[in-house]
Amino acid sequence: MTGRRPRTRCGRCREKAVIELRRHSVAFCKDCFLVYCRSQVTKAIEKYDMLAPGDRVLVAVSGGKDSLALWDLLIQLDWRADGLYLGLGIGGYSDRSGEGCAEFAASRGVTLVRHDLATEHGFTIPQAAGPPTSSRRGKGAAGGRSSCSVCGLSKRYVFNSTALAGGYDVVATGHNLDDEAAVLFGNTMRWDTVSMKRQFPVLQATRPGLIKKVKPLYRLAERETAAYCVLTGIDYIVEECPLVAGNTQMRHKETLNAMEEEVPGSKHEFLFGYLERASHLLEEADDHELTACARCGMVTQVPADGEQPVCAFCRTRARMAIQLEQAPPRGQAPPLEAAQAAGAPATAPAAAAEVTG
Repeated sequence: MTGRRPRTRCGRCREKAVIELRRHSVAFCKDCFLVYCRSQVTKAIEKYDMLAPGDRVLVAVSGGKDSLALWDLLIQLDWRADGLYLGLGIGGYSDRSGEGCAEFAASRGVTLVRHDLATEHGFTIPQAAGPPTSSRRGKGAAGGRSSCSVCGLSKRYVFNSTALAGGYDVVATGHNLDDEAAVLFGNTMRWDTVSMKRQFPVLQATRPGLIKKVKPLYRLAERETAAYCVLTGIDYIVEECPLVAGNTQMRHKETLNAMEEEVPGSKHEFLFGYLERASHLLEEADDHELTACARCGMVTQVPADGEQPVCAFCRTRARMAIQLEQAPPRGQAPPLEAAQAAGAPATAPAAAAEVTG
């Protein structure tokens, strides 16, 4: 793409541009860019009926640019949106992330619900990851799960249980266009049709015990959410999670970024093409029967072997209780009693929640 002159005037009002969006062949001034961001989120919400008037929305926040931008945009668009922060026990990184979320909530006069994985469930993500136990990078203590895998599992569990206990209608996450394109790329490389089927801007609550989950930022690129934060003065956590090194999705992002540099709009066309022209072909890919976990009551798959249904989070929690009793790491919170760690009721996290705002 040599010899191309960058656009210096806003394509909407002709004032001096502050950002160029090559995938749209347009540049924007500050005010028009903020209008663009709000309109993209509004389009996402309306296209997939993500939110309805009166919905109570719980926004999963990490202190990073995407989640704080999403929370701010929903507030600006007059949705009833509280934040949810889950402390993962990743040293100073988690401390700074939690503080960033609390400062944002205080500056906007909104409610932040805080949970802590170690205090409420007896383990941290570094403990669950542990030292590598196989030749594959990142495999750890929690039954062979990588740190990113057990982190995602824990977040999904706590987000769902907290929303249920708090009476929320929807959980919103800050997955942007880059995130969704990278996940779709990885799933397509493996032809993981079950995961591809679940990858959609909206996951409906198909049965009691599940909360509707939405991704209102899927139309905005990572660079755009960062620009939104800079232009609106949102002080977000810039550093990446220290456990993300070697993450496969990061490598997929690098591959797609190289393609985007040569052909602007590649990620957009890949993701939107799938959503609009191919996703319906996988409607029957995920036909697992669901039931309630025998230990916590959350929704899980019916075991194929006829065994008692126990969700992945409860299995992980039980393994960690045993491992931490055998060799508790120095400086970490003590584990819960093994029986409690294996079978705490779904409403337990809500009782321990710290709510500010």
